[in-house]
Amino acid sequence: MSEAAPATNGHKVVTSTPPPDSHVDGDEDNEHDEVEEDGVNGHGAGGEGKKKKKKKKPKKKKAEHVQSDPPRIGLSKFFPDGIYPEGEIQPYKDDNAWRTTSEEKRYDERLALEDPEITYQNIRRAAEVHRQVRKYARKMIQPGMTMFDIAENIEAGTRALVEENGLESGVGFPTGVSLNNCAAHYTPNAGDTTVLQKGDVLKVDFGVHVKGRILDSAFTINFEPTYDKLLEAVQAATNTGVREAGIDARLGEIGAAIQETMESYEVEVGGKLIPVKAIENLSGHSINPYQIHGGKSILLVKNNDQTKMEEGEYFAIETFGSTGRGRVVEGGEVSHYARKVDAPNVALKLNSAKSLLKSINKNFGSLPWCRRYLDRAGESRYLLALNNLVAQGIVQEYPPLCDARGSMTAQFEHTILLRPTVKEVVSRGEDY
Repeated sequence: MSEAAPATNGHKVVTSTPPPDSHVDGDEDNEHDEVEEDGVNGHGAGGEGKKKKKKKKPKKKKAEHVQSDPPRIGLSKFFPDGIYPEGEIQPYKDDNAWRTTSEEKRYDERLALEDPEITYQNIRRAAEVHRQVRKYARKMIQPGMTMFDIAENIEAGTRALVEENGLESGVGFPTGVSLNNCAAHYTPNAGDTTVLQKGDVLKVDFGVHVKGRILDSAFTINFEPTYDKLLEAVQAATNTGVREAGIDARLGEIGAAIQETMESYEVEVGGKLIPVKAIENLSGHSINPYQIHGGKSILLVKNNDQTKMEEGEYFAIETFGSTGRGRVVEGGEVSHYARKVDAPNVALKLNSAKSLLKSINKNFGSLPWCRRYLDRAGESRYLLALNNLVAQGIVQEYPPLCDARGSMTAQFEHTILLRPTVKEVVSRGEDY
């Protein structure tokens, strides 16, 4: 899920792991080969028994667990031991290269693995959910679909695979399906009939959380080649940001590297070359438990921020490119909200606002949510109460963020862990 800058074909997943309580037949079916004899008491017509062995039963193949299409089988069926795939490992650069072989840092790594508050398995579980759901989404999303159906399909897969359980596990934030010049923070509200068109550029930004560890990752898809170079530029810029990130890396320097990569690309539209611009007032961000924007921001342009990344932090490295002015403004109907982590203790006068806040705390805590999620939770006629909570500074609204009309924007994003020994790109997959 993006942060506004402070200034403003369907392959099935197959695993050889048998599902719990399944019985895998092996040699026990053939431990004793029975002997069958012709005639009574082993004697045939000629008086001599002819012995012949029964044919061995063919061994049954080891049970394979196959993900459904659409994906609806919880990940625990594939990983019953609770150990989930590690992300892409990148060594630290320059002055931190020593960490890879440091005995002290290896010890710190072991401690981190054993700490239930920061266990890597939670974020890796969320990442595997993301990979499987987005694999399905890439083949499922087609022109002619409503944005409502696209978002609902992605969220249904996320909830099923992460085995949604209150605030223990579930969606990390509303599924962003921002179109064309809209870069971020658009998801359809109830009644939205917007239909995806062949010429659209679609940003798909969705999150998964396990015990508050939020996996934040996004990609862009298009259906005709005009803006291929835009997508290429933004993906390359994100990979640059991932490469430059690390313990002690300065946020301003990462932004400069992202901008240099992004703005080395051009897009040809109608015979005219248009430069790709990094969107200057959007940023990547640190992530805290149950808090999508953790306090540190990585602008996408050169700046003087000397803040350093630190060991143990995790970040969403996300970049946005545009064929427009390279700056977004708020506009359109609001769908994204979150209760503020440091919300003031206000005496609410509206009973409906009190009731709605109770529902928000129960269902979402400090995780972001959207109006569709309130509908799903059984809330109705809540707009007056919701606006009251926003006015009181308890809930933050996140309007859509858009560049100039007629421009196109793209987004790619990965979540990285700054482990004591190495950098882990937990959301990396075969697709991006």
